[in-house]
Amino acid sequence: MKISKKYRFAASTAFLIALFSVLGLVAFHYVLKESISGWLLLYFVILFFISYIILQYRVEKFIYLRIKKIYKDVSVLYEKDFPQPSVTTDLEGLTKEVERYVNDKKTEIESLNIRENYRKEFMGNVSHELKTPLFTVQSYILTLLDGALDDKKVRKEYLKRASKGVERLAYIVNELDLIAKLEIGGLVLKKENFNIIELVQSIFDLLEMKAAKKNISLVFDKEYKEPIIVNADKERIEQVLTNLIVNSIKYGRKEGTTEVGFDNIGKNKILLRITDNGEGILQENLKRIFERFYRVDKSGSRKEGGSGLGLSIVKHIVEAHKEKIYVESQYGIGSEFSFTLEKGK
Repeated sequence: MKISKKYRFAASTAFLIALFSVLGLVAFHYVLKESISGWLLLYFVILFFISYIILQYRVEKFIYLRIKKIYKDVSVLYEKDFPQPSVTTDLEGLTKEVERYVNDKKTEIESLNIRENYRKEFMGNVSHELKTPLFTVQSYILTLLDGALDDKKVRKEYLKRASKGVERLAYIVNELDLIAKLEIGGLVLKKENFNIIELVQSIFDLLEMKAAKKNISLVFDKEYKEPIIVNADKERIEQVLTNLIVNSIKYGRKEGTTEVGFDNIGKNKILLRITDNGEGILQENLKRIFERFYRVDKSGSRKEGGSGLGLSIVKHIVEAHKEKIYVESQYGIGSEFSFTLEKGK
């Protein structure tokens, strides 16, 4: 049976007090040349227990008062979070508990700082994305109100430009609304079995002209003679694939290639790969590319358009399917985005 440190401390101290008291008495009797009686042993035992009780009470009260003050004074420890047992005199246990709590709070504070920085960056990005089309629409409307409304040619052209600005605003708001629904699980997926090969080919056909502007080839990694059936929300997966392929064209090099391939993973999973030989992504940016409004291009010009929400939506749609998305990239060589889907029947 292991004895607590505080009891061992009181016992050893009481023993020393009793021992030296008895030795003092022995010395006193020796000096007085009186005989040492057997009562000294009884005296020793009685003195030991009396000293032990006094020491235990005094030390425990001494420690208790200070630990109680610690509980009271450490204002950073919220009452609802800190353990609620009665105040203890177990210093070692209390020390471990406080250290654990402090470490947990330190981690929590670091996490809150990261979130706060992300919130500030996010708000700045939202402001930047919204104010450009807002100012555009505002400037055209003000110009029309200042007299250009009477010129039919100018009026028509300015209204067209203002309309494009409004469309841009609506697009960003819809994207944000979609992300919000995905994050809170408010988007209902309509899963069905469909041929993913046909879906990719239809996206290739749709983006053929866009790719042709940079002479980028949209191809499969090999010829697929048999259909590949998956079970997913066809409309949302089309959105994922379109976004990834558009990005590969946008950041691809001229005369380059965007390649789509499929791999079997186990008995019931398919891995879709979208590979390009474009600009590639720096390693420092890889871990953040799925954040809302995060852009690899930090320059004010932002030579490539887009809301900065596409990859965030891609990630949320894939995760809404309970699937995983991956990215590998080497700067100057190219990138590969891949995600899993459940096989259909």
